[in-house]
Amino acid sequence: MHTRKKITVVGAGNVGATAAHWLAAKELGDVVLVDIIEGVPQGKALDLAEAAPVEGFDVRLTGANSYEETADSDVVIITAGLARKPGMSRDDLLKTNADIVGKVVDECVKRSPNSILIIVSNPLDAMCQVALRRSGFPKHRVIGMAGVLDSARMRCFLAEALDVSVENVTAFVLGGHGDTMVPLPRYSTCAGIPITELLSKDQIDAIVKRTAGGGAEIVSLLKTGSAYYAPSAAAVEMTESILKDKKKILPCAAYLEGEYGVNGLYVGVPCKLGGKGLEQVIEITLTAEERIALHKSAAAVQELVNVLGI
Repeated sequence: MHTRKKITVVGAGNVGATAAHWLAAKELGDVVLVDIIEGVPQGKALDLAEAAPVEGFDVRLTGANSYEETADSDVVIITAGLARKPGMSRDDLLKTNADIVGKVVDECVKRSPNSILIIVSNPLDAMCQVALRRSGFPKHRVIGMAGVLDSARMRCFLAEALDVSVENVTAFVLGGHGDTMVPLPRYSTCAGIPITELLSKDQIDAIVKRTAGGGAEIVSLLKTGSAYYAPSAAAVEMTESILKDKKKILPCAAYLEGEYGVNGLYVGVPCKLGGKGLEQVIEITLTAEERIALHKSAAAVQELVNVLGI
């Protein structure tokens, strides 16, 4: 009997609910939306299920406040966690979210021992480390979503500057998610042509800076929340490459053991995603400057991991 794939999304806030929307629209599998708030995951799942006759997607959508429904998921996308409130230090947020992500991982892993975990909760790289430790999974089954989003932002800005289709533009962003990310203009192209041939250094520098501040730019516009369309779409692109065994090379947070001179840490690098999860870390040659920037990014992640003592 052919059974559909099953995807659990933990956290029915904007990112989680929008991920469920993209997953259903692409018919990637049945979707279970889990949240602690009573009625919210059920209501959003029902609303989305009622869109199926209009849009024509045949997948089952389930909302739940417990984890029973998540059993035997192929992929689990974890978006749960708190946003920073006034007066909270980054470390407060770190510990609270580590606690939340740890509990979520325990519940999911118990019921879906063969699943692949995609972590979206912030601070991203440190939360991946928490999930890896708590799950006991091999590193190829715990992957973080950050680079796909950062690259998408850079591609959006590049396409705008060049006045070309976004489909023509590729961009590469490495490193941690946040101020220390490392966009690589040398490896970013438009129809195969390096963007360094097409844009001035000043234009590229401005785009690199805007990419690093992409999340903050949206927060300052929305005022009451943060980005969710692009982050959820990015998590779904990763999910699709895994479930369809596409073997797409996407920048993701992966646990490195010596690659790029980084050991025992999650850092954003080019990853081949297929049916087994992370199937290969692609090592590209970096200039001395790029390497220093990547190691600075890794050091920022290490600091958070030290605070958590993992």
